[in-house]
Amino acid sequence: MGAVTVPRTPTTAEELRGAGLRVTAARVALLDTVRHGDHLGVEAIASGVRDRIGHISLQAVYDALDALTATGLVRRLEPAGSPARFEGRVGDNHHHVVCRSCGVVNDVACAVGEAPCLSASDDHGYSIDEAEVFYWGLCPGCSTASSA
Repeated sequence: MGAVTVPRTPTTAEELRGAGLRVTAARVALLDTVRHGDHLGVEAIASGVRDRIGHISLQAVYDALDALTATGLVRRLEPAGSPARFEGRVGDNHHHVVCRSCGVVNDVACAVGEAPCLSASDDHGYSIDEAEVFYWGLCPGCSTASSA
């Protein structure tokens, strides 16, 4: 019997290179921070990067997020009336539920069926490949607090 080869997970640096981006300590720290966070805003990401590598300007964080989003390594969420948030879960066409009171965001698997999960009533001739949905309501903690 031959040895079973387990596929190796690429390092963050290898993923950056594979996306055509230059590997920097800031980009590695930023991508790791986003992936280990939970729908983080820019300030929280900047704080996480600073904890890992020291000083980084907010502009550098914005620039790196733009590059990572453009290459598909990070996903930008923009719930109506809320600041942008970022996540490392990409490519699976999942959706989000947002609490109207505290703003917490959670992932929701695809609504139904194959991507893009929803069919537009009129696609206007577009070839639709993704649907972005935000469900809104009160999280369990806020629901309990409002009924008390």
